[in-house]
Amino acid sequence: MKIIIAGAGEVGFHLAKLLSYESQDITLIDTHKESLVYADNHLDIRVLRGDATSITVLRDAKVENSDLVIGVTSSETTNLTLCMLAKQLGSKRTIARISNTEFVDNREIIRFSDLGIDELISPEELAAAEIQLLLNKSAFNDTYEFEDGKLIMIGVSLSKTAPFVGKMVKEAAKIFPELHFMPIALQRLGTQFTVIPRGDTVFKEGDQVYFITVKEGVDELYKLTGKKKADIKNVMILGGSKVGFKAARDLCAKKFNVKLIEKSKEKAFDLADDLPNALVINGDGRNVELLEEESLDSMDAFIAVTGNSETNIMSCLVAKSKRIKKTIALVENMDYFQLSHSIGIDTLINKKLLAANNIFRYIRKGEVVALMRLNNLNAEILEFVVKADSKVTGSVIRELDFPKSATIGGVVRNGEGIIALGGFKIQEGDRVVVCCLPDVIPRIERLFL
Repeated sequence: MKIIIAGAGEVGFHLAKLLSYESQDITLIDTHKESLVYADNHLDIRVLRGDATSITVLRDAKVENSDLVIGVTSSETTNLTLCMLAKQLGSKRTIARISNTEFVDNREIIRFSDLGIDELISPEELAAAEIQLLLNKSAFNDTYEFEDGKLIMIGVSLSKTAPFVGKMVKEAAKIFPELHFMPIALQRLGTQFTVIPRGDTVFKEGDQVYFITVKEGVDELYKLTGKKKADIKNVMILGGSKVGFKAARDLCAKKFNVKLIEKSKEKAFDLADDLPNALVINGDGRNVELLEEESLDSMDAFIAVTGNSETNIMSCLVAKSKRIKKTIALVENMDYFQLSHSIGIDTLINKKLLAANNIFRYIRKGEVVALMRLNNLNAEILEFVVKADSKVTGSVIRELDFPKSATIGGVVRNGEGIIALGGFKIQEGDRVVVCCLPDVIPRIERLFL
């Protein structure tokens, strides 16, 4: 595919990096020379300095032959204008990163596709949705739902009390006669090495393990991982950013008791007007005495979403010391993900990584309808729709030429989630969830083309 990316910030660079590994034809446009020099020196891509809304620059980038144009600059206006121009100049598909979540909320009314904008991506919207999903599955530190929850991905750190620590995958599977879950990836404590579990893989204390399960399998995983299903009702949010506001608004709508702390007095008053069902407090969340005065120890969850990653991490550590059930920190630096499971915070989220994952699914070959990269792990989850002429159609899973560094986590068939084992036969129309290491993605894609 020929892909043009406007914006060499973290989202744009991250996308270009992932795509360059797959030999995609990438052109990266930015006005800042330093960002482009770094990208040019580290990635096998073409860089172009200039204004992404310049027709001359777009023609230099060969926009008329492009399969996809992605606007991820820091300017919402630039991204929207770029997509409108690119579509009229001949690009097949366009994606714009936006910050105004009103656009997402009203996309049924405003037909953006008529304007030449095929998809809108709001990092703030994605982060708020991720927070809500994490609170709904409170004992787990990473979650993702396929097909409105027909299949659910759950990430958890194994404690020494987990019944299957020390057991092989095939032994753990026998604990429940009716198998409702499948381990798809794990990372050993203290390493950066990702393992795609096989039958003889042994679970160890401290492993960060990702499972695919169905709704009824969630309760089984609580038992198997030694986790308790914590009831989250009282939530404290630190920071009245766009993510903080949207998370508070959505949680209030779900009848959570929300306290929001905002440092700016003017902003706190505005938030209090916009969030009538939340208690908004004007104060510095770095002040431990303030947090204690506001009954931090009575909270079930603490969410830090200020604009400062270090403040978010440190305040979550304070909350964790008060035995808060769930802590979530928003971080800007993607490198911090390497620390999340070792420093004691339940979950770190990065809105730029969420946006990149969301955009990435439009780039895959075959009928890929969802894609995500696992936090901390060098693994990807892809959801394919099986076509009549796909190589996997009519095949039994155990007979497929499937790489060892890949596994099928589950299948959605006729609206029902299924944990598919070796004897399962794949049919046309099945939606198949695959977890694999990046180096085998081309082989997996060929099976589903």
